[in-house]
Amino acid sequence: MIRTHVLICGGTGCTSSNSLKIQEAMNAELIARGLEDEVKVVLTGCFGLCALGPVMIVYPEGTFYSCVKPEDVPEIVEEHFLKGRPVERLVYHEAKEENVHHATSLSETAFYKKQKRVALRNCGVIDPENIDEYIAMDGYQALGKVLTEMTPDEVIQTILDSGLRGRGGGGFPTGLKWKFASNNRGQVKKYVACNADEGDPGAFMDRSILEGDPHAVIEAMAIAGYAIGADEGFIYVRAEYPIAVKRLEIAINQAREYGLLGKDIFGTGFNFDIDLRFGAGAFVCGEETALMTSIEGNRGEPRPRPPFPAVKGLFGQPTVLNNVETYANIPQIINKGVEWFTSMGTEKSKGTKVFALGGKITNTGLVEVPMGTTLREVVEEIGGGIPNGKKFKAAQTGGPSGGCIPASLIDTPIDYDNLIAIGSMMGSGGLIVMDEDTCMVDLARFFLDFTVDESCGKCTPCRVGTKRLLEILDKIISGNGEMEDLDKLEELSNYIKSASLCGLGQTAPNPVLSTLRYFRDEYVAHIVDKKCPAGVCKSLMQYKIDADKCKGCTLCARKCPVNAITGTVKQPHVIDTAKCIKCGACIASCKFGAIYKD
Repeated sequence: MIRTHVLICGGTGCTSSNSLKIQEAMNAELIARGLEDEVKVVLTGCFGLCALGPVMIVYPEGTFYSCVKPEDVPEIVEEHFLKGRPVERLVYHEAKEENVHHATSLSETAFYKKQKRVALRNCGVIDPENIDEYIAMDGYQALGKVLTEMTPDEVIQTILDSGLRGRGGGGFPTGLKWKFASNNRGQVKKYVACNADEGDPGAFMDRSILEGDPHAVIEAMAIAGYAIGADEGFIYVRAEYPIAVKRLEIAINQAREYGLLGKDIFGTGFNFDIDLRFGAGAFVCGEETALMTSIEGNRGEPRPRPPFPAVKGLFGQPTVLNNVETYANIPQIINKGVEWFTSMGTEKSKGTKVFALGGKITNTGLVEVPMGTTLREVVEEIGGGIPNGKKFKAAQTGGPSGGCIPASLIDTPIDYDNLIAIGSMMGSGGLIVMDEDTCMVDLARFFLDFTVDESCGKCTPCRVGTKRLLEILDKIISGNGEMEDLDKLEELSNYIKSASLCGLGQTAPNPVLSTLRYFRDEYVAHIVDKKCPAGVCKSLMQYKIDADKCKGCTLCARKCPVNAITGTVKQPHVIDTAKCIKCGACIASCKFGAIYKD
């Protein structure tokens, strides 16, 4: 009889930290101790707290172990499973004020207290490769309900009433999209598609849902197929997501074996099946028309709109396309009702949003909070604040398509409309935190460089305009900028936004415009003072030695790869700025803090 369940994170983050070896070691140790019939080991999806992986949770106690290593397994088995006492040194400890709080369950930790897991409800809870565990969590109940109790129009009205908006970035009402595609039901061929081509730097929300709860997406796509009158679906997933691809393949095959995909589902006469299509890592294929062009076997380039995909999409037929997180909400809306879903969030942004929290933050990982949660709550409470005593400077939402939120707006409630009002956007859910050591001009350049590289080149505003923007930013960062360049940046950005063919080009200037709006003084410092306030831009930086602190130990001179430092023993040294390549080796080697950036 099973008395203990050991849940080990099998998401990409923890897998890269050897969680599979922990699983192997645990199974081997249980067999050696004769406990294999009493303790069950389950490989799950992402728990969320990626910064502390590999993560392990032991039930029924709910003990939360972090940073577990394979060599810790014998001690866990001996102390916890045989002697009944948790291994304290591995339990996730939270420092609160000066006391140490021993958090033995997820719900007790600050990271999880303000979260509401809807799209992530099964991630870290079930074995994503076992359809029975998904069914035990009310899986496919929503599909059975709509096929046997609801008409297609009632399904669409339910999604409309829920206020669910697309979680892929645009925020378009999901039910409205389904309604547009529902015309001529049964008379024309239609498709349902899933956008799992998550390309924003630092974003891993959709990947984690697919790795931890693939059946939720499959069930939702079948519901969408019933609602609009489609019998075929495609999931467009990045080939760089091997764990997600593997679990999707397993889930689709299991659903077919159980009669939940294929012909005559639940004996209702409804037919629906799903195929996978793999993306090769092109960021532009996250745009809906480019994605469909790629599924069709062509080079991923966007198409002019209208006609929109709901009228003319895949293979020229009406198509509903939603992203992974949007679909993950659908079964629960059907099962729990509209009132349950609308009780979360704000007036115009219902439900929750998943964010990939990264950058200069203590608790990097996956976060799901109700819409309307403030940025301060996410950064300071859930994220644990900025490490190393640094100050919060800004947060970038929406990746290369989004904008920067300055510290002065940290109390902004996060929802679609509020973010757009302050010059940013929700995007797919990447949330990159920056501290005082971040150069905002360099940050804008980083995202623009990414966009230039990922542009498909089909339209001139994006293909040429973004390159010109990048050239101006390079000029400013190199110390050759002029004040007129700021006007050029704004003028060119607005032109690109209004004239580009697709969302990639239309949003590419956002990082530039938002940093100009909130951090214009940094641009001015680069141009007028020839200084980078954050000390990041090498062309505007000089390494100097404080003569009062230098002891003449010669260590910095010996470490300098270009012999730019001279001086005699026990005498202050000097850096030849003409020779200095600003590699930082001298600062790293100085034991007296005598070398600094100016």
